[in-house]
Amino acid sequence: MKVLYAASEALPFIMSGGLGDVAGSLPKALRKRLIGCRVVLPLYDTIPSELKENMTFITHISVPVAWRRQYCGIFEAKANGVIYYLLDNQYYFKRGSMYGHYDDAERFAFFARAILEIIPYIDFKPDIIHCNDWQTALTPVYYSAMYANSPGYENIKTIFTIHNIQYQGVYGMELLEDVLGIPADKSALIEYDGCVNFMKGAIECADRITTVSPSYADEILDPWYSHGLDSILNDRRYKLSGILNGIDTELYDPATDGCIKANYSAEDLSGKAVDKQELQSIFGLPVRADVPVFGMVTRLVSHKGLDLIKAILRELLSTAEMQLVILGSGDYEYESFFREIASEFPEKVGLRLGFIPELARKIYAGSDMFLMPSKSEPCGLSQMVALRYGSIPIVRETGGLRDTVTDCGDGKGNGFTFKSYNAHDMLDAIRRALTLYYNGDRKALTLRALACDYSWGRSANAYIKLYKSLLKG
Repeated sequence: MKVLYAASEALPFIMSGGLGDVAGSLPKALRKRLIGCRVVLPLYDTIPSELKENMTFITHISVPVAWRRQYCGIFEAKANGVIYYLLDNQYYFKRGSMYGHYDDAERFAFFARAILEIIPYIDFKPDIIHCNDWQTALTPVYYSAMYANSPGYENIKTIFTIHNIQYQGVYGMELLEDVLGIPADKSALIEYDGCVNFMKGAIECADRITTVSPSYADEILDPWYSHGLDSILNDRRYKLSGILNGIDTELYDPATDGCIKANYSAEDLSGKAVDKQELQSIFGLPVRADVPVFGMVTRLVSHKGLDLIKAILRELLSTAEMQLVILGSGDYEYESFFREIASEFPEKVGLRLGFIPELARKIYAGSDMFLMPSKSEPCGLSQMVALRYGSIPIVRETGGLRDTVTDCGDGKGNGFTFKSYNAHDMLDAIRRALTLYYNGDRKALTLRALACDYSWGRSANAYIKLYKSLLKG
C-alpha cells in the first residue's frame, strides 16, 4: 500500500500548529507499520537552512495554474525514516510566513495541482492521496475533474481530513476559471453558498472524509460547530468518520526531553519540582513550591475559550493562591488583555507572546495544571502532551478534549472537565483543581496522567484500517 500524505506544513521542516505536528508524526507511525507513506509539502523560504542543505533536487516541471503554467522544483529529503517531497516555487513560497497572503487561493491551488503533477516524476504512484485542510482540498477536486481517467493516474483514492472546519478556503466565484482553472461545467463541485469553497470541494470529491476525533465528527454535523458546512456534511455523512490524533511520545517524553531542566518519570517525579522552579524563574514569578502553577500554551483567538478566561480571571487571581503562565499569540484583544493582567498581577501571572517550542515544553513539564477551555477543539494535542508530562488538564467537554480527558471526580479520571460554555462552570472546575492541589491526593492524579497512552499507534492502526477498506471498496 502506498500513501502520499499531502499537507501545507510538517515537522521537522515547518509548523504553525497541530497540522504540522500530525503531518510529522502520523507518516512516521505508518512507516513503522510497513505502510509506504511519503509526504509532500511546499518548500517555504522560512524552512531552516540546515534542513534545506540536506535536500536532493530531483527535477523541475511546469504546473498548470488556470491558463498559465508555473515552475515547480521537486526536492527530496528524508527525516525519521520518511521520504518528503518539497515543492519549490519562489514566487508563491518565498514569503515571510506560510499563510495570510492576498493570493493564498492561487498559491495553494498551485500546490494542490502540483501534488498530482509530480506523480510521474517521483517513482511513487500512490494508491491513496491523503489530503489535509483547505490548503490541499483542491487535490481531490482536480483529481476527480481532470486526472482520474488519465494514463498513470488510474484508481487512486483520495481522503480528506478536516483539522479545523473554521478555515475552509472561501473566495469569490470570479476565481473559478481564471485562478483555479476549474471549468464552468464543473463549478458545482466547488461552489457553496454563492462562493468558491475549497473544503466543500474536497467533501464533495474525496472518497472518504475524516476528522481528528470521533466527537468532532459528530459535532460538525451540527450548525453550531460546522461554520456553514453542516448541510453538505450531512448529505455526505456516509463517508465521514473521526479518528483521534495521537502525539509523538518519543518527542514528548519527560524522561528524555532535552528541552527541560530535569527529567522525570512515574518512577521518580522529583525532576518535575525542579522544572517548576525553573518555569517560575523564566517567567519572573516568585519561586514557590507551595502554590500551583497553571499553564496555557495556546493561540490567542476566541474559539480557544479566552472569553471565559476574560470573564473570571481577575476574580480568580484576587481570591486564589496560584500562578498562571501563558505562551501564545493571536488577536490584539486577547494579547492586550493578558498584558494588562500580567501588569496587574506581576507575582501571579507570567506572559510570553509568540510561539517558542522549547518554552512550551518547559510549561508542560513545570506546570501543575494545564488550562484549555476551548469553545471548539477538533482534537487538541496540548492536553495530550500535558498529560504526558503529568500536568493535569482542565478542559471543556468538546471535540477531542472530551475524547481524551475525563473528570477525576470519581477517583478514576485524568483531569477536570466542564460541559457548558460558561465562565463560572469553568471557574468551578478550576476551583476543584485548586482544592485537590491543596487538600487531595495530587500525586495519584499525576501518576494517572502519566499512565495515559495517546501515542500514534492506535491512531495509525485506525487509518490503516480505513485505507484498506477504501482500497477493497
